[in-house]
Amino acid sequence: MGNMNHVLIVDDDREIRDMLAAYLEKNGLRATAVANGREMRAALADGAVDLVVLDLMLPGEDGLSLCRDLRSGPMRNMPILMLTARSDESDRILGLEMGADDYLTKPFAARELLARVNAILRRARMLPPNFQVTEAAKIIAFGDWRLDTTARHLLYRDGTMVALSGAEFRLLRVFLDHPQRVLNRDQLLNLTQGRDADQFDRSIDLLVSRLRQRLNDDPREPRYIKTLRSEGYVFSAVVTVVEEHR
Repeated sequence: MGNMNHVLIVDDDREIRDMLAAYLEKNGLRATAVANGREMRAALADGAVDLVVLDLMLPGEDGLSLCRDLRSGPMRNMPILMLTARSDESDRILGLEMGADDYLTKPFAARELLARVNAILRRARMLPPNFQVTEAAKIIAFGDWRLDTTARHLLYRDGTMVALSGAEFRLLRVFLDHPQRVLNRDQLLNLTQGRDADQFDRSIDLLVSRLRQRLNDDPREPRYIKTLRSEGYVFSAVVTVVEEHR
């Protein structure tokens, strides 16, 4: 079983989690099923997990809180598929903003969940092993800007503060951790914990556009985020860590 991808299912509905575990194992995956955040943390500490299927509506700590904790800790790159019985658009967007890779509304077909799990795992395997977001809290300087990675805001050279959305912060952080390196859309999809590839191909371009606006970066002659046709994007500014603490 060493070469099998390990999926951790977190759902308070025993029937659902047992059904999903059995179905995933029948289709070539290793599966562990738990009922809450405490059991999730124990399972993550107990062994290697490749992906978490996380129910939104959990008793005690809900799925959004657990997703946020995962994204802010040492397992921040863990792929997450969010499940919920609620179809409200705001819940879906909030889940993605918190860092979920994909979002599936109950009721769903087990076959669809398997397809989404496999798609996320395929994208995760595309990342080079050294593509990791660094862990330390930092003040990072580039051009006319500084990014406070703890407060998650930008500071312009004149002292003006610019707030960033969760998605904008994650994208900028990826660029700052990998300057002068071409990143294609599939890599950005994984490093920013985006959702499914077809939709993300369009939304990553919109997100880059929004980030350029935050940085006052002219898309016709960009100073920071350059577009390489048919290849992706590259952050071309010099990046310096001016303060670091753990």
